[in-house]
This record gives sequence, C-alpha cells and structure tokens, in this order.
Amino acid sequence: MRIVRGLAQRLPASHSHVAIGVFDGVHLGHQSLLAQMVGAAEAGGGTAVALTFDPHPAAALGREPPQMLTTLEERATLLDGLGLDLLVVVPFTSQTARTPASDFVELLVRHLGLAELWSSEGFAIGHERAGDADFLRRAGAKHGFLVHVIEPFVWKGAAVSSSRVRQALLEGDLGEANGCLGRPYRLQGKVVQGDGRGHLFGVRTANLSLPPNRLLPANGIYACLAHGPELESHPAVANVGTRPSFPGGQRTVEAHLLDFEGDLYGQVLAIDFIGRLRDELIFSSTEQLTAQIEEDMAQARMVLQSGWCP
Repeated sequence: MRIVRGLAQRLPASHSHVAIGVFDGVHLGHQSLLAQMVGAAEAGGGTAVALTFDPHPAAALGREPPQMLTTLEERATLLDGLGLDLLVVVPFTSQTARTPASDFVELLVRHLGLAELWSSEGFAIGHERAGDADFLRRAGAKHGFLVHVIEPFVWKGAAVSSSRVRQALLEGDLGEANGCLGRPYRLQGKVVQGDGRGHLFGVRTANLSLPPNRLLPANGIYACLAHGPELESHPAVANVGTRPSFPGGQRTVEAHLLDFEGDLYGQVLAIDFIGRLRDELIFSSTEQLTAQIEEDMAQARMVLQSGWCP
C-alpha cells in the first residue's frame, strides 16, 4: 500500500474505488466496508483507495476532538493489512472544512480517477456536510462514477462505530470494545523512566509515554499481551490510572511483564488489553499491596491462558 499526503497532484490511481473517513480504530464496520470495496476493485481491475484526514476534522471545526483509538501511523498499518492499494492522507484544516462538496468531488475525479465511491449510511462530505448520498448520486451521474452506500455493520444487535468503542473503553468493558474492533485494543508507546516504586515490591514495570489525546481504558488492572522488538505476545499485567495508594500521581499506563528480566527502556512497547481484572484500590499497608499484586499476576495468567475471544 502506497501512502501519499494531499490531493494536490494526479495520484497513481485509475478506475479508483474510494472510501473516505477518519477510520479511527479500523473497527469491524470499517473492515467490512473496505473489504467489499477492495473485492470490487480487484474484480474490476481498479485501484482500492482509502482517503483519511489528519488531524480529526473536529479540531478544524472548533470542536473538542474525540480521544483517538489509533494514531495516524497505527491506522495506516491496520489499513495496509486490508488489501488497499493507496492511502491518501488529507490534512484537515479550516480551509478543508470550507471546501464545497462539488469541489471536493471534482478533486476526487481529477486526482484519483474516481470510478466508484463507497460509504456507509449517514456519510457526507464538503462544507456543512452538503454532500450527502443524494448529492453524491447526482454528482456521480454527472461525472461518471457509481455510489455504493453500505448498511452499518451490526455486532450484538447494534451498529459498530468508533464512538461505541470509545464508550466501552471508558467504561472498562473490554469485551464490548474488543468485539467491535475484532482484535484487542492496543496502546503503543516508548518505555520511559518511572518513579521506581515497583522495585520496592520486587515488581519492575514498563512506563509508557503515549501520544497526546490517546484514549486510555478506564482506570484499573488489566491482563495484557506485550509486543516489542524482542517480544512476541508476552504475558503482562498493566495498571491504568493514578495509583491511589501513592497520592499526587498522574494518570499513567505501566505494565509488568511476567517472568521477564530484560531492559526495555527506550524501546517501543505495544500493550494489547485482553481482560480487566479489577478497579484501582487504595491499600493501607505494603503487605496488602504486595499480596494483591501476587493475586493480580495469578489471575492474569489464568485469563491469558484462556486466550482472547470477542
């Protein structure tokens, strides 16, 4: 999959099948839409193109952007696994927000050789979202492209969406979030120096430095799988929160890798959240905290032995 930024020039695409969206999380709904588009492009000898925006459009529209499920780089990696030929990243600015729908369509036709536009219900483009499905069908008749509006992907009785995944994570409901994603939720960041408290209890932790505005699951203790340059699906226990037994702490994500003695400082570590073990608790003594840590590790081993399932 080739990645280009902007629509300022003719891109290496012909008879393009195009899907447009932020695609945050690349959840099952996104996967279903793009799989249908990729299949049609392959069958017709066309180019499968996803067009995404960075940053989130809400920022340019003067609204508070949502906390993100994926960085742009993570989105690109996930989209690359879906068989796309081209990913176009359009910087979303106030000027982008003011672009009339008709002008945006002409950009797609001119620079991408648009043949088929694929979208889900409720999709719209252009200034004040004027380019809805009816508008796009009229534009398609004028410019010679087809419009496919795909019904929402339903999981457990409701449409899958990025907002549904966000809400589930904020509530600590990994079953709901991971089920909608079709994979465990992942946080990825560089391992940085922490306050060293883990050494006091014989438990070394890897503290992650995460991108700004990244969505963290609800505070609590989680069974996880860690991935890194020298690791593959290594069992871990992660703490998300402020560690209330130690007042004044900031909200952090730190992971203890079970049966691991290596040095991870400076490495990029990815943490897949498999199961939630408990809420954060306040402990009145070191002995209580140490006993709970041992119990958390035992429970994490049991959860991880069962494997992940939606």
